[in-house]
Amino acid sequence: MSSAGVVVVGAGQAGYQTAESLRQEGYDGPITILGDEPYAPYQRPPLSKAYLLGETDKERLKFRPENFYAERNIDLRVNTSVNSIERDTKQVTLLGGDILDYDHLVLATGARVRELPVPGADLEGVFYLKTLDDIDRIEAHLAKTENVVVIGAGFIGLEFAAVARKLDKDVTVLEAAPRVMGRAVSPMISVFFTKVHRDNGANVLCDAMVSELTGEGGLVTGVTCADGATYPADLVVVGIGVIPNVELADGAGLACDNGIVVDEFCRTADPNIYAAGDCAAYHHPFADRLIRLESVQNAADQGRTVGAAIAGNERPYGGVPWFWSDQCGLKLQMAGLLEGCDQTVVRGAMEDGKFSLFHFRSGVLRAVDAVSKPADYVQGRKLMEAGISPTPEQAGDSEFKLKGLLT
Repeated sequence: MSSAGVVVVGAGQAGYQTAESLRQEGYDGPITILGDEPYAPYQRPPLSKAYLLGETDKERLKFRPENFYAERNIDLRVNTSVNSIERDTKQVTLLGGDILDYDHLVLATGARVRELPVPGADLEGVFYLKTLDDIDRIEAHLAKTENVVVIGAGFIGLEFAAVARKLDKDVTVLEAAPRVMGRAVSPMISVFFTKVHRDNGANVLCDAMVSELTGEGGLVTGVTCADGATYPADLVVVGIGVIPNVELADGAGLACDNGIVVDEFCRTADPNIYAAGDCAAYHHPFADRLIRLESVQNAADQGRTVGAAIAGNERPYGGVPWFWSDQCGLKLQMAGLLEGCDQTVVRGAMEDGKFSLFHFRSGVLRAVDAVSKPADYVQGRKLMEAGISPTPEQAGDSEFKLKGLLT
């Protein structure tokens, strides 16, 4: 009897990594990747930076050249969407009506952008930044633009704002929360990067609630806030978060809680179905609660976990989370989670633009934020992975060799 193999729904970081890891782990059955975009799996982080600036191209965005999949007997299907999952028969139904059997199903469905719920959000010149097609449309419009408004000061919004300033556009950033990158970084990092962007020429406003987008002839011309202030805009980029794509899992009766709920092997309650990446929620040992992480590292690591588990080489996932962002010529690198931290020490001088923050919970290192200090980031991350904590005094002493704690 022939094997139905593994069907991977989603051709992003997690989907690609699952397929590659299956082969690396010795799985020799059929593998099918279903992606709803017209492209082979590609990297998303460079879209808002190097790709928009013309420093890389579509070919170099790809994780692998397209012959990689055929050589490894991986059936990559682009422009393909899944309509439903039939768990009883272990089948997926595609949007066009075709049916695929599976032995194991991997949901790497990612997340979609959260849309701006105000009048005028459908005007021409209003964009979201998630896919290669999105950035191509933005690039074409940006060439004829003077005034750019970015709604949302998360990583994507600020990265795009920095690139727009580099292209000599007038940039206004509107953030509804009291500080920039508020969900991801400490208040000190928020203050630092607000100043960086303002010094770079951007108008950064927090507590700015957008109430309406105005336009003429169907084209956006301005953004109005709840306080009545209006900011001119030829182009608007909205980056107000994402929503996990859980509809397939939910429709199949799988548990969902701000993501598809999985165990330490990225397995759902159905032993034949896994989930990985931005769509997966799991009880992370570093947070000690159910969380969902939106990062390249999380998607790649979970893809490796799924590949190993299906191949019979189970290894639980629980690595220290890490993230990065490039803004205005500075690299922000983060490891760990800030949740519950009650003490922060500064290593280096913030005014020099090269420093790190070490965050502790009850005297134990739980997170590191490093600005253009890669050694501090790497050593802090390795310490947390090894379960070793410097004292706050050691972390705050730039002369103290953190590396020595690892030997």
